[in-house]
Amino acid sequence: MNTKRRTFLKSTAAVGAVGVAVSAGLLTPRAVFAAWPKAAFEATSLDSAITAAHGGSAAASGDIKLKAPDIAENGAVVPITVTSKIAGTESISILVSNNPTPLTGTFNLGSNTEGFVSSRVKMSKTSDVVVVVKAGGKLYSAKKEVKVTIGGCGG
Repeated sequence: MNTKRRTFLKSTAAVGAVGVAVSAGLLTPRAVFAAWPKAAFEATSLDSAITAAHGGSAAASGDIKLKAPDIAENGAVVPITVTSKIAGTESISILVSNNPTPLTGTFNLGSNTEGFVSSRVKMSKTSDVVVVVKAGGKLYSAKKEVKVTIGGCGG
C-alpha cells in the first residue's frame, strides 16, 4: 500500500512540474504546430489568396465534385464537401469569393490519401464557393454559387 502512495505522489509531482514548464513557455511542442500560410488567409481578393496559398492563380477545370447547398439558410454554418478524382491530389483549398478574406481552409494531403474534404464554412453573403485542387504541380478548380438568406460573417 505504501509503494502505491509513493508512486502516486511521484507521478503527481512529475505532472505538476511538466505543467509548470509548459505554462511558463519553457517546454513548447514546436514540432506539433501546423504550417499556416498567413499571407493566404489575410488576402482580401480571390486571386491573391490563391497565389499566396499555391504560388499561382491560373487553374484549369478538372474532375472535382463540389457539394454545397443551393441555398444556405444560415451563412454562419455552410456544409461543403469536395471530392477530387485527379491523380496525385496534393492539396484542396476552399474559398468564398465575397467574404472579406476569401480563403476558408487549405488541406494538405498525404501521397496515399484520398482527395476528399468535408468542412463547414462561414459566408458573409451570397457568393461563389471556389475549390482549388493542386495535383502534380498544376491547379484545378470548380465553383458553385450558394445563396445565403441570413447570418454569416458580415452580419
